[in-house]
This record gives sequence, C-alpha cells and structure tokens, in this order.
Amino acid sequence: MATKEEGIIFRIRKGQNMELWCDADFCSNWRAEMTHVDKTTANSRTRYIVMYAGCPVTWASKMQTEVALSMTEAELIVMSKGLRTAIHLMNLTEEMAEQEIGKFDTCARVHCKVFEDNAGEMTITTMPKIRPRTKYINGKYWHFRDHLDQGKISIHAVSTREQIADLLMKPLAENEFAKLKNKIMGEA
Repeated sequence: MATKEEGIIFRIRKGQNMELWCDADFCSNWRAEMTHVDKTTANSRTRYIVMYAGCPVTWASKMQTEVALSMTEAELIVMSKGLRTAIHLMNLTEEMAEQEIGKFDTCARVHCKVFEDNAGEMTITTMPKIRPRTKYINGKYWHFRDHLDQGKISIHAVSTREQIADLLMKPLAENEFAKLKNKIMGEA
C-alpha cells in the first residue's frame, strides 16, 4: 500500500486532549526451541502512540527490558513507559501555555486519555488499592498515580479491534491495517 501522497492531519480543537494508546504483546519473542539458550525469549513487546489534536506526536515499539510475569504486568509496563512520555509532554504543553508560546490556550487544562484493552490492568490502575498478589506493582508503576487522582489522566477501556497501537506490532489483514492507519492519520 503506497502512502507517498498521504500525510497526517493535525486538527486543533478547544479543550483538545492528549491520548495515549498503549498495548503489550506478552512474551512476544518466545520460541520453544530457543528458550534454553536465549533469555530474551521471555521478554514482552511494548508499543504505544501518544497523540495530540488527532495527530501522532511520538510512538514506540520495542522489547521490554524487564521480564513481565503476566499479561497484566506486561500491560502495566507499557502504560508506565507511555505515561512517562505523555506526562512529560503534558508538562511541556502546560509550560508553553503559561509562557504564551505558540497557539496554546492559556486556560487550557492538559488531560491525557489512556486507552487500554486489558481488563486486569484496567482493574489494577483504576482501583485505589493494591492487593497482596499485586503489591510488587506498588512502587514501580504508581509514578502516575497523582496525575490520575488529580484528574489529569483518565483510563478508558477500548476493544482490541480498536486498539491503534496494534498497528506497531501485529501482522494485520490489509483492511484492518488501513482502518488503523487512517485512524492514526486523522482520516477516520
């Protein structure tokens, strides 16, 4: 599919939210014949896209540097990585508005919507307590908890079929690829 004549459409609307689309592929490098000689077969893949005003600002698709013990943990790792980027961009956007740099509304409240398709991770991130089985998450992934409590970040469920971060990793049928590509490029 040729994309030479296509581009990204940047649409700025008042009250525009930043969006983080994140997804993980648990033990994506796993190969039965290699597990005894290659420890990276236990690693999962991180993929996320940060969008602002309907435009992708930054994205990543790479192997996680730590071993996740479950799909939920792999998803928490990618949300944590993606939010480190998104929070930095939120702070930069707020500072630019305060300094009246560019065309930012000085009254704008920067908010990041996080789209996630894993039910276990949604439960852990939206509940105010850590359970004994998940207490190892407490220190590692709650750097964004204050932002969540202040309403600067909200977490939203999205179906796997609508998860645009899948475009960065999974082999997709041409029609699915085109649908997600168009959504990322602001055409859908």
